[in-house]
Amino acid sequence: MHKEGDEIHIEDDDARGAQTTGVMRWVLGISLAAAVVAMTLVWVIPAIYG
Repeated sequence: MHKEGDEIHIEDDDARGAQTTGVMRWVLGISLAAAVVAMTLVWVIPAIYG
């Protein structure tokens, strides 16, 4: 953290209180894939047996 004039500049990790690991990208990617598979099954199964 440093001050330039009236502005205070804080590093990203200090402002967040955590490190950026990229885990959320995995969670979102897996969730998206699961949603696509679920919606495909909801559409295909009634089309086959209906």
